[in-house]
Parts: sequence; structure tokens; C-alpha cells
Amino acid sequence: MKAQLEINQNILTPNDTFTAGSNAIMITPDINEDYWAYRVKVSKTQSIVGFPKFGCIGIGFAVEDKSWNTNLPSDCEAEKIYKHIRCNKGAKHITKLSCIIAIKIIQYAVMEAKRRER
Repeated sequence: MKAQLEINQNILTPNDTFTAGSNAIMITPDINEDYWAYRVKVSKTQSIVGFPKFGCIGIGFAVEDKSWNTNLPSDCEAEKIYKHIRCNKGAKHITKLSCIIAIKIIQYAVMEAKRRER
């Protein structure tokens, strides 16, 4: 499967922070396999996704069958992210290399978005 980045503009700027007096409150939105800002498919049924999470972009698998909420911030090393999330990979035919490439593509997109914000 060709690694191709998809961007969901509706999720890039979530409304997850509220204020109560001088305190900021961050909430977790309804998270499911459709909650992603960046996505790279690694099979017909599985993707690596990047999504807003408490002020950063978390990276994990879209479908998490083994361990729910398994992700790491996008600024971690790609290999470290893969080792942490691989329990949710699913199909055996999904390769480590395809996952690392997908993670790096998302990391690059996140870096570019941050660069453009400056």
C-alpha cells in the first residue's frame, strides 16, 4: 500500500480547552477511529493517525483492539512510537517499516504545520 498523508481540517483545531476563572480545563473529545487530524493508511482496515491531545499531536493506530489509548506525542522518535503502539497493529501483514514510514510522514506534517504557524 502506498503511504499517502490525509489531513482532516475539522480536527486540526479542536475546541478542547475551556477556562474557569483563571484556570484552563482541557477535555478529551469523543475519541474513536474517525478522530484524526493526520492519517496514513497501512492496510485496508488500519491506519496510523495523528490527533490533537492536550496541546500536542498524539500518534497511534486508528483501530485499537488490544490496548485502548495507546499513543505517544509526535515529537518522540518514530521507533519509540512504533514500539509503544505496535500492540494495536492488528494484521500480521502490516510491516514495521510501513508503520515507521507512516509515523515519519505524520511527524513531518506536524512539523510543517508548526513552522507555518510561526
